[in-house]
Amino acid sequence: MSTLAARGIVPEPIARQPWEMLIPLLLLTGFGGLVLYSAGGGAMMPFALPHFLRFAVFAVMAGVIAALSRPTIDMLTYPAYLAVLLMLLAVEIVGAVGGGSQRWLEVGPIRIQPSELMKPAVVLAVARFYAMLPAGMIGTWRSVVPAGVLIALPIGLVLMQPDLGTSVAIAFGGVVVMFLAGLPLWWFLLAGGAAVAAAPLLYFFALHDYQRARVTTFLDPESDPLGAGYHIAQSKIAIGSGGIFGKGFNNGTQSHLDYLPEPHTDFVFATMAEEWGLVGGLFVLAMYALILRWGWKVAGEAQDRFSALLAAGATATIFFYIAINLLMVMGMAPAKGIPLPWMSHGGSSMMTNMICIGLLMMVNRWNREAPRRGLVT
Repeated sequence: MSTLAARGIVPEPIARQPWEMLIPLLLLTGFGGLVLYSAGGGAMMPFALPHFLRFAVFAVMAGVIAALSRPTIDMLTYPAYLAVLLMLLAVEIVGAVGGGSQRWLEVGPIRIQPSELMKPAVVLAVARFYAMLPAGMIGTWRSVVPAGVLIALPIGLVLMQPDLGTSVAIAFGGVVVMFLAGLPLWWFLLAGGAAVAAAPLLYFFALHDYQRARVTTFLDPESDPLGAGYHIAQSKIAIGSGGIFGKGFNNGTQSHLDYLPEPHTDFVFATMAEEWGLVGGLFVLAMYALILRWGWKVAGEAQDRFSALLAAGATATIFFYIAINLLMVMGMAPAKGIPLPWMSHGGSSMMTNMICIGLLMMVNRWNREAPRRGLVT
């Protein structure tokens, strides 16, 4: 593409865009729209058209983020984190209730889920903290306690909603940044061991009844096939019935006959697999692999610690969505409300993942414009 730009065939502003990521992203979003068209009974409404409109709106937002300068990000990181933290606190006071949980803020026609915004916000804040921390302090308590507080505060507020899945997602992004910042490995092993030891106490005394049912169903899916295990059982049936090439576009029976719950959100991959089969599944995985590979490449080419940690954390956040959703629909993880990026119907997850894309494009631009200085410092 750069050669074409040099020859004047393609304008430079177009040629310098990260097409190795944008092409898979556009293909994935378009394919997701086809799946949602089918999930909506062969109509653009109520799922497919909003899907494309949201992508268009958030693509503009990602472009704005990508154009931000390093000084602007340095100035806005902590205020943005604090603003989202205050929004989470506002959810507990005046938040809207939906599905038995209090997770949304409503202002007129606008409905926003602040916990989704916190996923990239915590990555930004923790990356900024380690960028400012002197290298000699890595491995001391000063390198873990402030970062731990930045992660723990939003997790505590999200758990009050309650939303265990989102709290784990927030923790994942923050902990990945901590790990890549160079903290001792044994700290993470010790924390993991403590979490395993505390798991029985958390199960019996911290989880709600529906959350315990999800864990029980994950460990023994056949224990309640018509109750808590119904979602996973129907998802497996849909995926398995697709075979190699699927039943054909708009010919799925599990979703069209309402056997498959949430065929347009959490279980959209099962809807896709029934109609497009293994071939469709491999296509989706390939597109995700290309996007994640590009994100990791951006992190590897970063010219400073903050850029590298930010890009890695944003990539890890996208990866968490993909991995947990795919494991869930295949019965390899407890059922959680984690949508599949750029395929599931829903504005909050689209917003979060497009913010991450915008941050990655921003770091990619910094990499392109910065003079090469060798290793990341």
